Amino acid sequence: MGKRVEARRRPTVRAVLIGVCLTAVFVGGGAALVGWPDSGPTAEAADDAAEDAADSAESSPEEPTTAPRGSNVDPAPGDSPEAARRIPVPSDGPGTFRTARSSGSPVGSGDTVRRYRVQVEEGIDLSPRQAAVEIETILGHPQGWTSDGRNSFQLVASGPADFDVKIATPGTVDEICGAAGLLTRGEVNCTVGRTVVVNLKRWVLGSEQFDGPVTEYRALIINHEVGHRLGRGHVTCGGDGEPAPAMMQQIKGLHGCVANAWPYSEGGTYITGPAVP
Repeated sequence: MGKRVEARRRPTVRAVLIGVCLTAVFVGGGAALVGWPDSGPTAEAADDAAEDAADSAESSPEEPTTAPRGSNVDPAPGDSPEAARRIPVPSDGPGTFRTARSSGSPVGSGDTVRRYRVQVEEGIDLSPRQAAVEIETILGHPQGWTSDGRNSFQLVASGPADFDVKIATPGTVDEICGAAGLLTRGEVNCTVGRTVVVNLKRWVLGSEQFDGPVTEYRALIINHEVGHRLGRGHVTCGGDGEPAPAMMQQIKGLHGCVANAWPYSEGGTYITGPAVP
């Protein structure tokens, strides 16, 4: 049925998920990006200590550090402290963003380096630095887009960037995506131009369709939307019992497939299925 069409060499350096929350839903504003520039200078990973202090100051001292019994956020084994915290999901925000003051060396072995920034809407109880570390880990995973041997990604705090990843409240997501003619209804993510827009609701709560920890679902969000930035369109399930492609809109149902967050299998085979018109 046209599934698994291209086996690719996997990177030699294997990134290990450091216990970060990964989830996703996708509205397909699937935009192919052409003519992205190669990266500028590389740098060792550097987190701004001042940002840590600011994040701590912004967090409510009365906020529990673990999700209470009965919470709709269930930390999975291995989740990071950020994942384990019960992060509130306000319906709306100011529409302004904080940029993570973190940067790193390129991840992946590909010659084409995609530079990106991570931004979190102001008023959200989520550390931009932690979000950036999480997203950098996803993009460097050996089953992620770097497995094609062509693409690498570099987190930057300033300077030229090929795309931004914005984590925003449902209302702000609706505004950004709606301006491009996309209907998100406060529920899902989208890609608009050079911006990946992540719905905080999905980042925190995941999806009932996805049978796995919220960390994995966050990986699906990033892999799906960044896949659109790489020119990948929507596909559907390749066969009963097969892993769902990352470019499948899994929040709309799995259609016989098994929930999966990654574009490539452990063996380095691209996971795909029939194209969706």
